[in-house]
Amino acid sequence: MIQIVRTLVGGFLMGTADLIPGVSGGTIALVLGIYERLVTSIREGSSALGALLKGNVEGFKANLGRVEWLFLLPLLGGIVVAVVSLASFLDHQLQERPTILAGLFFGLVVGSVVIGWRLLRVPRTQHAVTASAVGLILFAILGLGEEATVQDPSAIVFFGAGALAICAMILPGISGSLILLLIGMYPSVLDAVDERDLLVVGVFLLGATIGLAAFSQILHWALRRHHDIVLAGLIGLMAGSLRVLWPWPGGVESSALEGPGTDWLVVTMAALVGFGAVFAISLLAEAGDDRVSEPLPSA
Repeated sequence: MIQIVRTLVGGFLMGTADLIPGVSGGTIALVLGIYERLVTSIREGSSALGALLKGNVEGFKANLGRVEWLFLLPLLGGIVVAVVSLASFLDHQLQERPTILAGLFFGLVVGSVVIGWRLLRVPRTQHAVTASAVGLILFAILGLGEEATVQDPSAIVFFGAGALAICAMILPGISGSLILLLIGMYPSVLDAVDERDLLVVGVFLLGATIGLAAFSQILHWALRRHHDIVLAGLIGLMAGSLRVLWPWPGGVESSALEGPGTDWLVVTMAALVGFGAVFAISLLAEAGDDRVSEPLPSA
């Protein structure tokens, strides 16, 4: 029961992170030490779905039996609770206190970069080069221009947005919310969740399910064969996303960069709180038995 409660709380933290542009649920999973376990369970679930579509009932049952349901279901439950309960609250806070929240998120991601580096099995110079290159590329991409908003998106646009955003949601450093913001779908998706538009949310989730099934296979393969290089790339994504989280100007609503404003002291304090929170979460995870240190299974 304690494990289920801890997993539920972890899912709640992941769901909260996925609501914030620039912060990823994958970042939280990495800090909690459950990232590879999550990817493996998702991969087994997608393999079961693929087997079912091919009419392979035995393969479907075999893959389904390898999913850690007592881990995955509470995690998903926590994510859903966070999204449903906090969408409106976070939207309001981002409007009222943009720079303070951006500072909090900035500190959280900086702490996650440090924790992520500690998870490398054998740190080498090539990992630092990979992380730096990925971070600089993402940093540059995020500065290419301001985001536009898609007006009255159709069902197929919501479907595509879900398929694209879910890939980012399980990648530390680049969140689904950030992807939605960059393609102009963030306000529409947030409004649909806040207004309980079940049809639109259902289409979005269908796209997310299909996108996740395909992407989890690729990510599982990459982590299994090139763990430290892939993890270094994920660390780079986290570092590069800091451009969106730089508090000035306007918090996470812009990727433009300005010097600190008059509220620099309170923003710095918020960043330190975020940085400390990451290490507190990591220590709590290390105190339990969730942290995964063995290579991902090849089956």
